[in-house]
Amino acid sequence: MSISLTQAAARHVTRYMAKRGHGVGVRLGVKTTGCSGLAYQLEYVDEPLSEDLVFESNAVKVFIDPKSLAYLNGTELDYVREGLNEGFRFNNPNERDRCGCGESFRV
Repeated sequence: MSISLTQAAARHVTRYMAKRGHGVGVRLGVKTTGCSGLAYQLEYVDEPLSEDLVFESNAVKVFIDPKSLAYLNGTELDYVREGLNEGFRFNNPNERDRCGCGESFRV
């Protein structure tokens, strides 16, 4: 079981946490929503939850709840810049389909 970050994603997270002045990592999860069924959730973590599973990648801790891990196992989180747009990209080997608007996915 694994969750990883590219060097670009780790640099972005590290810089943002330094700018915030606090934080211990990021939490990755899924929620039920959208036309395909699931959507990614990403938030900065100040205080880990007792049920969190913890992965470390490129010196950044990634927290994930056990239920989300079933959908996200093997996912690599990247940070990309394309023209004027920038943001996180989820490279999830479990993803089978994505809705047309790109907001949700199906496994």
